[in-house]
Amino acid sequence: MAMTPAPTPPTSALPQGTIAPDFTLPAAVDKTVRLSELRGRPVVLAFYPADFSPVCGDQLAVYNEMEEQFSAHRAHLLAISVDGVWCHGAYRQQRNLFFPLLSDFHPHGQVARQYGVYRPDDGICERALFVIDDQGKIRWSFVSPIGENPGADGIFAALEQLARPRGAR
Repeated sequence: MAMTPAPTPPTSALPQGTIAPDFTLPAAVDKTVRLSELRGRPVVLAFYPADFSPVCGDQLAVYNEMEEQFSAHRAHLLAISVDGVWCHGAYRQQRNLFFPLLSDFHPHGQVARQYGVYRPDDGICERALFVIDDQGKIRWSFVSPIGENPGADGIFAALEQLARPRGAR
């Protein structure tokens, strides 16, 4: 009798107060994004398991509908999965997404590992969110259960906190 493997337990995302590890990832065949080049404005990293999956589609659609709110906070939104650039390109075009989808494909999951959100047993990353301040420090992180859409409330609460004067935080 074959045994069903136990589900992969959630990983440990980097906590608040940690300097966000720098990375350079492809956003398209001929374009890369380097995290450190975005300093001076908040950055939201949305790790997600895979393009063309139902929960991921719902999650990214919510963010796409909130383009004005991200702009109001002057926040860069970057979505990251282990899918390749060609898959990301097709998915981004189909969904008409305003934000880049970054490919953590090769070496497989390296950036997700740096952030503590890679699921080695599954070969994908967690559904994890990070809000990084204008100086490159993680101010909020959250790992959602893999099958649940985390929505955007936590992201915007963290961005609101960043918008407060430094002494009021």
